[in-house]
Amino acid sequence: MSRLTALQCRALELLAGMDPPWTLTGGGALVGFHLAHRTTRDLDLFWHGMHTLDRSPDEVVRRLAAAGLAVEVERSAPAFRRLRVSDGSEVLLVDLVADPVPVIETPRLQRIGNTEIQVDTAHELLVNKLTTLLSRSELRDLIDVHALVSRGGDLERALVEAPLKDGGFSGPTVAWLLGQLPLERLSATAELVVFRDWLVRHLLAGKQP
Repeated sequence: MSRLTALQCRALELLAGMDPPWTLTGGGALVGFHLAHRTTRDLDLFWHGMHTLDRSPDEVVRRLAAAGLAVEVERSAPAFRRLRVSDGSEVLLVDLVADPVPVIETPRLQRIGNTEIQVDTAHELLVNKLTTLLSRSELRDLIDVHALVSRGGDLERALVEAPLKDGGFSGPTVAWLLGQLPLERLSATAELVVFRDWLVRHLLAGKQP
């Protein structure tokens, strides 16, 4: 079951088939095609293996605007563009990212509406989420790691592969950052607190690649 909104699904269908192709990753991939465990107001479209976005953002804006959607550029850089997209009743943030870091697993085609799009695999997302814990340590990232591991994600393999994505990845460092998360103040569930504590112990005890 997908928890993508109507506007999110519409945007993905409108942007399908671009050349070069993008891949849906992040929360949109998790809630739309893998877990459906929460909601998200963002879509993260990554151009894997590219250093800059070139003209792709212009094509994205053209397609969305041609469909009658309001599009505003909130942030812009050679490798990043954030768009605010609205249909009058819903607002959606679309992040366009050129990502030169090699993928661990090849994205897979997933059907949405009458078309198909590339979506990162659950394992790719687990590796990405572990590295994200190092860079920002937000509650939603811990929630995602918990959900992925709880549904059979290979944590041991992901911990070995995380440094391939981020050379600064360190289990003890992530453990320390997780220990600083004020889960009670953030209204985390008791189950998530137990998982955080288990993950911290696991990261501290595990062998570092």
